[in-house]
Amino acid sequence: MNPMVGDGSLMNHKDHKDHKARTGRRQHCRTWLLRALCVLCGSFLAISASVVAQTTPSAGNAQNGRKLFAADGCYQCHGYEAQGATPTGPRLGPKPIAFAQFSKYVRQPTGQMPPYTSKVVPDAALADIYAFLQSLPLPPPADSIAALR
Repeated sequence: MNPMVGDGSLMNHKDHKDHKARTGRRQHCRTWLLRALCVLCGSFLAISASVVAQTTPSAGNAQNGRKLFAADGCYQCHGYEAQGATPTGPRLGPKPIAFAQFSKYVRQPTGQMPPYTSKVVPDAALADIYAFLQSLPLPPPADSIAALR
């Protein structure tokens, strides 16, 4: 019983065995690739979770963050209330950028700001400073300020 080939001709016994062997190897390769892909995806998810854990701030203490903001000299460029000033440094609060971006920029700034490594500002202190920035209230609307009406 020889199976038919796509063009209608019959395979001999040797060709049939070779075809089955090739098909088996292809199936084995597909299985191996699928397993490898699953391992890679699992590894990616584990690494992603680790990175998120490292870039998500701990609860942070806003009061301590206010003190550190002044003690570490952040106020010199960004103002005591993180309001910023055009010639010295941008506004940081209220509503700061995401912690991951904030942390990356503090550690590896691209502008004139000096880098604050984890030796200079430990991760816990950085989380406190971020908590301070998050705690800053929004300014009142302009139409609620009598002098601006």
